[in-house]
Amino acid sequence: MIKQGRSFLILIAAMLLWTTTSLAYEGKVTDAATGSPIAAAVVTLGDRSIRTDKEGAFRLEGDGEKLKLRAAGYEKREIATTELGAPSVDIALTPFTVKGLYLTVYGMASAKLRGAALKTIESNHLNALVIDVKGDRGFIPFPVDLPLAERIGAQNTILVKDMKSLLADLKEKKLYLIARIVVFKDDLLAKSRPDLAVRKKGGGIYTDRENLRWVDPFSREVWDYNIAIAKTVAELGFDEVQFDYVRFPDTRGSAFSEPANEDSRTQAITGFLEAAHQALTPYNVMVAADVFGYVAWNADDTGIGQKIAPITSAVDVVSPMLYPSGYHLGIPKYRNPIKNTYQTVNLTLKQAQERTGASPLRFRPWLQAFRDYAFHGGDFKEEKMRLQIKATDDFGASGWMFWNPRNIYPTGIFSGTGKGE
Repeated sequence: MIKQGRSFLILIAAMLLWTTTSLAYEGKVTDAATGSPIAAAVVTLGDRSIRTDKEGAFRLEGDGEKLKLRAAGYEKREIATTELGAPSVDIALTPFTVKGLYLTVYGMASAKLRGAALKTIESNHLNALVIDVKGDRGFIPFPVDLPLAERIGAQNTILVKDMKSLLADLKEKKLYLIARIVVFKDDLLAKSRPDLAVRKKGGGIYTDRENLRWVDPFSREVWDYNIAIAKTVAELGFDEVQFDYVRFPDTRGSAFSEPANEDSRTQAITGFLEAAHQALTPYNVMVAADVFGYVAWNADDTGIGQKIAPITSAVDVVSPMLYPSGYHLGIPKYRNPIKNTYQTVNLTLKQAQERTGASPLRFRPWLQAFRDYAFHGGDFKEEKMRLQIKATDDFGASGWMFWNPRNIYPTGIFSGTGKGE
């Protein structure tokens, strides 16, 4: 009788173990329009995620109520695990092209500037807005529960008292919302915590051409602070977190907490992006990184820790800054980027794709909507904006975003087919 009782207990324990064991889900992610497999789609279950292979296939084991999916160039999707049914499933994602404008922290808070940008978005049938949540000076312009932000003064200028309400209003307009976080250029953090600041090799705190301080890209404390901000905005409901100034300062006169060389710089920048991507797993937000346009062409790290292949592997979307005014040397065969705007944009994207082997959808560039400051090329308004869009669309990118630091965009129509090369 005792033996039978013990056997019964062992059976019950085995059943309990079976019911609490993580389940495995496998399947294939495809394009809803074409049926083609989607490679490098991110499939998430709880706090675990995996990328699909070249055939769009995945197998993921874990616990969670929803299977979450995302991929560059597609709408995100969530499916209750109870609805999956068969052990192996095919899941289709709907194509989605991001077409957006940028607003600074002040542009976001200004009813006039925000209203004008929204009018441009509506008249041009755009669908996205990039919003500064931590700008070039380190301010976080809305209330956050982050003690370090409070201590360093990042909360001293609150321009948006209720960010969640603002996001809800923008969501009603069917906008895809991108949170821009400036990472290693952080004057407030470096000033308050000089132990985290980039220093001059001869001593003292480094400042850039704008007289602003930077923080050390090797510092895990700096990593954690920016990742905490990213988690906060993901919880608020942003669709994407975009990391800018995710690089070392472009100077040789700086000193860091560790020896800086091509390998160590690259490992630091890629390591941060990988850590951020992993930390944001449960939120199923797209994770993007801004890089210099020349990074697509240079074999080294451009002296700032940015290499196109490892960065592309670390995030969902890479956003090269393809402003023609920024190409002071032009590109091979086209030395004047203003006279060769189409080629500058299009060929740089092709170079990035060729060097990484990634889908063109993994790239979504920043384009120029501000006056040329380098070649006397005048304003970049509707005609030149259309030309940049055509160069991007012809390449097959997952969209584009226009940058104007003053938040003033043309009132005419620029989206749609360009006028050719």
